[in-house]
Amino acid sequence: MSEILLLVQKCAHTFSFYDLASGQALKHLVLPNFPHEFCVDPTGQRAYVGIFGIETAWTRGDDGDHRVAEIDLVERRHTRMLDLWPYRRPHGMACDAQGRLYAMSEANDTLLVFEHPRAQDVPHLAVPSGGIKTHLVTLTPDAGTAFGIHLLSNTVTRFHPRDAAVAPQAVTPGPRPEGNALSRDGRRLFVANRGDDTLVEIDTGTLALGRRVKTRRDPNRIYRHDTADGRSLLLLTNSGEQSLSVFDADTLEELRCVPLPANPTALSFHPRRALAYVSFQDDKVRELDLASWQFGREITTLREPDASFVLCR
Repeated sequence: MSEILLLVQKCAHTFSFYDLASGQALKHLVLPNFPHEFCVDPTGQRAYVGIFGIETAWTRGDDGDHRVAEIDLVERRHTRMLDLWPYRRPHGMACDAQGRLYAMSEANDTLLVFEHPRAQDVPHLAVPSGGIKTHLVTLTPDAGTAFGIHLLSNTVTRFHPRDAAVAPQAVTPGPRPEGNALSRDGRRLFVANRGDDTLVEIDTGTLALGRRVKTRRDPNRIYRHDTADGRSLLLLTNSGEQSLSVFDADTLEELRCVPLPANPTALSFHPRRALAYVSFQDDKVRELDLASWQFGREITTLREPDASFVLCR
């Protein structure tokens, strides 16, 4: 069985395939400037990469791109572009179990939906997110509900990802919410506020704010890891101090803090083993053992590795 790390390197403008066993690059696909987030379809045969078009969410002066790149993961080639025009800066990306594709336009606060992305070049539906500067979108497992995370309105919204007649509902968890993850049962959404270094839980049914705890400095992402013994852990990457916090999802107690060798940008989990692959701004992806919390092998990448996905065949 081969194990491949799929990786966006946003400042090298590439989508790449790395062999996990050797760490060697197998192929680099050059894309238009500044690809950011991506998702993999449920068959594992296609990836969809949002072409953000500018370096960061706060870069000024350029309107950004309006396309999504389709990648054939079997043949390892860039097959075509999907066009979101006039909606720009696709960032949050998702595929559901039925194969639908969702791309969040951060510039226009609108979710673009492709019912059959293999057969469509343009979306068939646009759904307002209900916030301002919608950076990320999270779907429930059944894709019946979407949560938008909004950097400038400081809100989280709940809306229907395929029905624009359902008005979004909003709650304010704190300043500059960004990182987010659903609980295992889907009843809580955990949100990290970068503006005041807090972790907040939101009841997904009522949008009532629950517990709020202090985090390390500038938590930018949350990832949920369900352990073999039945626990749920929340991993927070802290950009302000180059660390990784581990919280218990049930108690919101910080269990440990792992110092990092450089600023983290993203991570992904191995689907079969207790391993995480952390992207760093020093152009490395490092393998983290989730039992010992020690780093092992590392992969040297191109410039600015970001979102990743472990593909096993």
